[in-house]
Amino acid sequence: MSANKKLLVLPGDGIGPEVMDEVERVVEWLDKKRRVTFSVERGLVGGAAYDADGTPLTDATMEKAQGADAVLLGAVGGPKWETLPFEHRPERGLLRLRKEMALFANLRPAQVFAPLVDASSLKPELVRGLDIMILRELTGGVYFGEPRGIETLSDGQKRGFNTQSYTTSEIERVARVGFELARKRGNKLCSVEKANVMESGVLWREVVQALGDKDYPDVQLSHMYADNCAMQLVRAPKQFDVIVTDNLFGDILSDCAAMLTGSLGMLPSASLGAADESGRRKALYEPVHGSAPDIAGQGKANPLATLLSFAMMLRYSFDMDEDAKLIEQGVEKLLAQGVRTPDIRLEGTPTVTTKEMGKALIAEMEILARD
Repeated sequence: MSANKKLLVLPGDGIGPEVMDEVERVVEWLDKKRRVTFSVERGLVGGAAYDADGTPLTDATMEKAQGADAVLLGAVGGPKWETLPFEHRPERGLLRLRKEMALFANLRPAQVFAPLVDASSLKPELVRGLDIMILRELTGGVYFGEPRGIETLSDGQKRGFNTQSYTTSEIERVARVGFELARKRGNKLCSVEKANVMESGVLWREVVQALGDKDYPDVQLSHMYADNCAMQLVRAPKQFDVIVTDNLFGDILSDCAAMLTGSLGMLPSASLGAADESGRRKALYEPVHGSAPDIAGQGKANPLATLLSFAMMLRYSFDMDEDAKLIEQGVEKLLAQGVRTPDIRLEGTPTVTTKEMGKALIAEMEILARD
């Protein structure tokens, strides 16, 4: 029996609790069938936490996240909380988790499952076999830079301002993750910035190039401006293997890449911190999709992105690659059989509920585990 793995589950808002229920179903299956024991604790984040405690993330929950082997988050936010002061909005809970856990590396895979080729907005030949990884720096840049704010000028106008800044060490540590990922994939890394108009981009390019020359001469490194990268993602996305970029551009480009796959409901993500002396990294896993309050509670939510995020957790936090593949292969088989939630349905075919999708995945995993 494997040692207990401490997992903090934060379902969040909207469809978050529904999709998280299906993950916990898989956790129970692993416990019974694969002799892997997780110690699971639930907590509140986002709007749910604000409703209960007046803050999007309590200090107690933050402490639990710091002590967990990994954190799995559902989704946060919704119209109910949009009028709250900025510091109380649900998204601040997620940003606090990322910042205080020092989760600087956000891994956003964009993979097109063969049965979903026709669901993409691009031509099938452009996305068939697509498998790229976007690595977004997550704790620096314009989202966290100081000074920031809104001020009133002498003529009565208001001015909003944010600061884009990066240090050498911030760039190096995320670039190193990018090079290591590339080595395990297609051995190609594309570094993306706006060095033509931004000093922070000039430094980014210099630091990534120097690190590549020094420690990763075997990895094919290229550089691209962010606007060109966005164009290339919809023109010829399979030219990329791993893309590494800053917080702002990574936010935009990863959402662009997400739609190449046909549905946000299919895309997982991982946010990783620096490795400690034992090699352990603090980590948070979450689906790319939002809280979708318009379908919450209706059984229409697609749980596969959250389940695939859990698969990433098994792989990156617990070195359980075989079990991660069981989930991923199970998902592929279900899609090939036409088992779909409404967001990825085939025209003229029935759909399944969130719970039915979770049950169907476990049934496929049962079969795969016996083979």
